[in-house]
Amino acid sequence: MFLAIDVGNTQTTLGLFDEKGQMLHGWRMSTDTTETADMLHGRLFTFFMKDGFSLNDITAGGIACVVPAVSRAWKRCFEALLDRPLIAVSAASNTGVPVHMPHPERVGADRIANAVAARERYGSPVVVVDFGTATNIDVVDDSGAYRGGAISPGLILSANALFERAAKLSSIPIEAPASALGNDTESAVQSGLVIGAAAQAEGLVARILREPGITGAKVIATGGLAKTVSVATDVFDVVDQELTLRGIYLIWKRG
Repeated sequence: MFLAIDVGNTQTTLGLFDEKGQMLHGWRMSTDTTETADMLHGRLFTFFMKDGFSLNDITAGGIACVVPAVSRAWKRCFEALLDRPLIAVSAASNTGVPVHMPHPERVGADRIANAVAARERYGSPVVVVDFGTATNIDVVDDSGAYRGGAISPGLILSANALFERAAKLSSIPIEAPASALGNDTESAVQSGLVIGAAAQAEGLVARILREPGITGAKVIATGGLAKTVSVATDVFDVVDQELTLRGIYLIWKRG
């Protein structure tokens, strides 16, 4: 079986795929730059034992990581403790999706994985909106090439900044309110954060769809907060929370 690892700045997601490419199970954990290979091995052991799997089931792994220190720990975990290869996704990987940007080496591994999975599952052109620490928009045009997109502060990042700098505001649940018109402080903040994120996605996607080669693209939401935001907008054709993990798997399959 193949273990896909998507390491973001705040959260890490794991997905176990069988030989047919079906994702059998997924796990989520906080990203911790202090964790060692031994600690990651312990985490994996606990996850697998709890859900009826064995670490011996893993034959290979792949990682899309935006935190270099964590990437090194995972590599040591796989190579030293599990004796398994771990491939790292990048624009230089054999993805089948050409990157039409001046500096492809600067494109995040998670964005590459999203583009690969979106094109394979939904065709092209396609637009992916990934709601993580940052909100990333990634675009594959009608020729099947990655064209770039947009990056903005994510919901959690925005919420933390708001609560830290505004003394009279306390932390509240990140969920969509009943109305855009908040009738108390909590619902007003939820409107600004969640409905604001939805409105931002609507506006950016509308402009992107007017670009040459993008007209008529499907719009896919992914990331940890995709479901939270998607209830506040109809801009998305599909919510696919396995997208990044599947992209890592597909890149590994291509060799």
